[in-house]
Amino acid sequence: MTAELSAGARRVAEALRRAGCALTVVELPASTRTAAEAALAIGCEVVQIAKSLVFRRTADDVAVLAIASGAASGASLVDEAKLAALAGGAVERASPEFVRRRTGFAIGGVPPVGHDTPLLTFLDRDLLSLPTIWAAAGSPHAVFRLAPDELVALTGAPAVDLTRSGT
Repeated sequence: MTAELSAGARRVAEALRRAGCALTVVELPASTRTAAEAALAIGCEVVQIAKSLVFRRTADDVAVLAIASGAASGASLVDEAKLAALAGGAVERASPEFVRRRTGFAIGGVPPVGHDTPLLTFLDRDLLSLPTIWAAAGSPHAVFRLAPDELVALTGAPAVDLTRSGT
């Protein structure tokens, strides 16, 4: 199965296998780069898309991963003040170059696991209320389906309040 996947998707499938997960990475013909595109391609609700958003802690260049529901879009999704308090310092959205250098993946395909370097990771607790979620799997066409508790186990991330009020 993994031989048919792109290089990034194979890396994620291997990371899942090493973690002891029997989750399947799939590549779709349609783009899954944005939450809306992913939901349309998969046939699920946008709220079920677990977006991996990378930030940079400004004081020391630490990469911070915020995983939140795709229900809101882009930078408006995560409350940077809340994330900064959790991360121990001011954060800003990471540049595409920073994201690739720290994770090994391009924006639009950043998975919650399998990164080149360890990331300080937080999971928005709203995802825990869903029965099934979908996460990016290393390319703008690759995803994998899992339960929220599996995402917590995979990432070791605390479930916290990350989103802006009203999202």
